[in-house]
Amino acid sequence: MWDPASYLRFTEERSRPFHDLVAHIPARLPRTVVDLGCGPGHLTATLADRWPESRIAGIDSSPSMVDRARQQAGRVTFTVGDLHDWEPGPDVDVLLTNAVLQWVPGHQRLLTRWARELPPGAWLAAQVPANYDAPSHRTLWAVADQGPWRAELLPLLREAPVRDAVGYAELLAGAGCAVDAWETTYVHLLPAPADADHPVFTWLEGTALRPIRAALDDATWDRFRATLSARLVEHYPVRHGQVYFPFRRVFFVARTPTRVEENP
Repeated sequence: MWDPASYLRFTEERSRPFHDLVAHIPARLPRTVVDLGCGPGHLTATLADRWPESRIAGIDSSPSMVDRARQQAGRVTFTVGDLHDWEPGPDVDVLLTNAVLQWVPGHQRLLTRWARELPPGAWLAAQVPANYDAPSHRTLWAVADQGPWRAELLPLLREAPVRDAVGYAELLAGAGCAVDAWETTYVHLLPAPADADHPVFTWLEGTALRPIRAALDDATWDRFRATLSARLVEHYPVRHGQVYFPFRRVFFVARTPTRVEENP
């Protein structure tokens, strides 16, 4: 289960890619804007400022996230829903999804379906983390694969679930869209208090470690976190009270083809 409090640690660092993505969506007066995988809703709420005349909707599969999102003030509607089942209405002119598709098996097929079902000239925008080759994730999976907890965690081990920018550009261009795709590596400077967990461990605890924590009992989890934390210190040493944490992300903004009017 998603924990909004854990996810909202490092809010500023996690929010920046969302704002960078939205800044690249040129839509002026969309009728409806949908944020799929809206999480706790604090970022979705900012879309009402960007498009004050539009209907804004947030959808997430986690009831706890949607409960938290509904505490937001404003005119955004939040509902529980599964991305696999969602279908765009005829007035959805902007569909965005931020740091969600990496959790969705078969999301490439969803993207091509959405591109086909969205109205002509609609915008489909997404951001996915692409840090799976970084020391943080390589170390996490190495510890999972080599320890006494391997049997419990083996079903969770997986290859990088996302494409690079070229891969998404090819996918959506093949669906007839005009595509702008790019990659950015953010260097997060994470505070590292002496009396707290290593900050990269804390970061992972809100995302990649979530299914691992759910699979282990308390005693095994304590041993796992101690082993992983010690390994993370080797790759991300504390310097002047902080850790330098590079994080690569992939973005794309696609526009669905407009209909060509037939000559009378």
